[in-house]
Amino acid sequence: MSGKRADFTHTFTATEQNTRIALAEIMTHLQTVGVPEEQAGGVEIALAEAVNNIVEHAYREVAEGRIVFRARVKANMLRVLIVDAGVELPGSTLPEGKPANLDTGLSDLPEGGFGWFMIRTLARDIRYRRFRGRNHLRLMFDLIPKVR
Repeated sequence: MSGKRADFTHTFTATEQNTRIALAEIMTHLQTVGVPEEQAGGVEIALAEAVNNIVEHAYREVAEGRIVFRARVKANMLRVLIVDAGVELPGSTLPEGKPANLDTGLSDLPEGGFGWFMIRTLARDIRYRRFRGRNHLRLMFDLIPKVR
């Protein structure tokens, strides 16, 4: 990792368009602070799924919700904290993230259910808690060590 700052915060309004813009900015910054190019795609998929869930579900009935994204790259670890003031996850627990059943006809394929499976596959550790009226989702990713 270079001498560049290895932690940052990004705050944005929870809309589909703002999410696309924010994710592009976040991914650019993550690569400048040490997320290897080989892993950037997987990290981006997990982050996009998590943030899109917030926009679509936590803020589904809110005109303008805010998302606070905090990241820290340290050694060979990326730690991400995503905070929102939207609706609490049902039962205050993360969805199981089981793979959807694809052994069915095309018209019977499920509409959703893939996101949490992908997040759980790509992140090493996922934690959720509701604290002071806000959702706190923490994702941890192991990073590929740089060859010297």
